[in-house]
Amino acid sequence: MYKKQMALQKLICLLAIFASALVFLYSLGIMTDLYDTLYSTMRNPADLTQTDVPGSIVYYTMQPFNSALLRYSIGLLLLACLLYITNTHTRRKYYIGNYLAVGAYAAANVYIAVWAHGYIEAYKERFLRVDFEALRAHADLWKTAYTESTFWFDAHYAVFALTILVSAALVANAAWKTMLMRDEKRLLNEGKEAAA
Repeated sequence: MYKKQMALQKLICLLAIFASALVFLYSLGIMTDLYDTLYSTMRNPADLTQTDVPGSIVYYTMQPFNSALLRYSIGLLLLACLLYITNTHTRRKYYIGNYLAVGAYAAANVYIAVWAHGYIEAYKERFLRVDFEALRAHADLWKTAYTESTFWFDAHYAVFALTILVSAALVANAAWKTMLMRDEKRLLNEGKEAAA
């Protein structure tokens, strides 16, 4: 039974690194469409009221959120590395450090997913209030990109669903490991009593 659990444990820790890297890449990509379509509409970045497209200010108002998401994604990567530093991926018996690493990674993922979801949905709603007719006219005039796509906003559902699933798998694996350790200890104690 330990062999199956150990193989699953290695896979989940690898998925934790992958999920954290995905959040990092998402934080880099979320502003892509907004930059391509809205940045050039601001005539004077020092005065955000001077714009060719009403509503394009959403590009600038998202900047602090995007910076925070980038920092949080780097933190998630470090927490995923902590799983490897504490040997959570290979350790037969878990110690307090393993449980703390699993708990910290899972809690951080859930917190960031909930936090980011609220902001992303609010910014998506603001993006949808952009004057797209004026944006199309601006794009045609200046030969810039034009899109009404909310792909990068909607992609957060898949990105954060994966991180939450990986976190749930880590916690379930830790619970399974604890039960296996308890059963092994009981069997060893029964063996000692029988030998005495």
